[in-house]
Amino acid sequence: MIMGDILPDTGCSGMATPSLTASTHTSSVDTQPRLDKKPGLVTVIIFFAVLAMGLLFTAYSLMHDMHELGTVVTTWTPFLLLGVALLIALGFEFVNGFHDTANAVATVIYTNSLPPQFAVVWSGFFNFLGVLLSSGAVAFGIIALLPVELILQVGSSAGFAMIFALLIAAILWNLGTWWLGLPASSSHTLIGSIIGVGVANALMHGRDGTSGVDWSQAIKIGYALLLSPLIGFAFAALLVLALRAFVKNRALYKAPKGNTPPPWWIRGMLILTCTGVSFAHGSNDGQKGMGLIMLILVGTLPMAYALNRAMPAEQSLQFAAVAEVTQVALMKSAPQALPGDPRPILSTYVRTKDATPELIPALAALAGQIGDEVKGYGSLAKVPAEAVGNVRNDMYLTSETIRLMDKAKVGNFDADTQGKLQLFKQQIDNSTRFIPLWVKIAVAIALGLGTMVGWKRIVVTVGEKIGKTHLTYAQGASAETVAMLTIGAADMFGLPVSTTHVLSSGVAGTMVANGGGLQMKTIRNLLMAWVLTLPAAILLSGSLYWLFTKLF
Repeated sequence: MIMGDILPDTGCSGMATPSLTASTHTSSVDTQPRLDKKPGLVTVIIFFAVLAMGLLFTAYSLMHDMHELGTVVTTWTPFLLLGVALLIALGFEFVNGFHDTANAVATVIYTNSLPPQFAVVWSGFFNFLGVLLSSGAVAFGIIALLPVELILQVGSSAGFAMIFALLIAAILWNLGTWWLGLPASSSHTLIGSIIGVGVANALMHGRDGTSGVDWSQAIKIGYALLLSPLIGFAFAALLVLALRAFVKNRALYKAPKGNTPPPWWIRGMLILTCTGVSFAHGSNDGQKGMGLIMLILVGTLPMAYALNRAMPAEQSLQFAAVAEVTQVALMKSAPQALPGDPRPILSTYVRTKDATPELIPALAALAGQIGDEVKGYGSLAKVPAEAVGNVRNDMYLTSETIRLMDKAKVGNFDADTQGKLQLFKQQIDNSTRFIPLWVKIAVAIALGLGTMVGWKRIVVTVGEKIGKTHLTYAQGASAETVAMLTIGAADMFGLPVSTTHVLSSGVAGTMVANGGGLQMKTIRNLLMAWVLTLPAAILLSGSLYWLFTKLF
């Protein structure tokens, strides 16, 4: 019925597969779900119709926004690059979808809670909703890892090289681990790709490679990626033990017999947690593509996407007033002459994190200039095309400076000045960090459709090859519940965690708690993928970035 076989897939039980995780599973064949059902013609037609409508909707939205602003096309080269970049970004989300589908559906499939084909469609729909209702915090958290100098010139050849390199590197690694049936992390891969671009950019400009990345932000995200699977393992195991202590129904801790579904209440919990993991995956992983698409749009069509032109005029005037009082407060904190051009001072600080006596006067000067520009134009919608890029770059540079100063406690400001700085930063972020609805819809369609393709390989690994025994009802419910809560909490705090790591480690934890044991060959391969993902993505994206800068 569904698109499990649109991409080549031989990962179902009993068929040859190039997986590293060859099964030593000993359960009887009659407990295995049917994963080899072919999609019907109507399903295939609907799939490609939705895919075509998504692409047409994206093209229409772009053309509409350009027409609204009266954009005059003098050369099609930037638009061709834009189209290619958008296709690659949406392709990343599509691959992300079918790579990570197993995290949501493996447990409901292997406990007979939902038929495989229906489970995949169900997961795809709630991935779609998760993207649409996401906050955007994760999207801009990912962008904060990128080198500031590349973000400020994202429309240049170096900016396009950055976008192409990190997205293509992430897609290649995701496809490779999918082909081997390994539940590697798309989040881990993308972050490695971003770090690789940052390191390569620094080395190519004669700087130390460690200066090319915001390592404090990378470490924060690294902790989330490291701790989330440990949380998944420990809490899923504890939940199984709690169920064994308080729920005495022995059938919950045994493998399903044939196609027998679980008791209604555990089945409801499994479907609920599958829904929750799908929604959380969409709301967390979908944002990564959105953030990169916004960078692409800002670089190629700054007039339409560099500034939030929907901001009301009165709010723009309030922004200008906040900028003015912030400048006054900073000048009182550091009463020095304001530099003529503050941008080089702030750019150096953002890159090196070394505060100099000129830093606060430079921040005051740029805050005043931003306020004067916005006040002079009357609203962000009236900023002329030739000035949009500069205004946005000034705002982004100021926001990053305030963020880094706050983190390093630079300035020792009193509570009043600190409050004004944070309010000013919030106003800047409201002006520059926004995601149009059509971008969310395009990413939602790509991720949602991706969940319906090629899902069997990793479903088999999660469902059959982590533990030595068949997944039980209690194990499935415990692993999914912990994954849903962990990913949901990470989304609230704007942290890009790995759905794959949380769920697969949760399944491993339940196997240990249930006394079933682990297939150590699979565990070794999963750990190898976890260890190799970061250096492989760094090396691949860094090499591609160097190559693309030469080509462009």
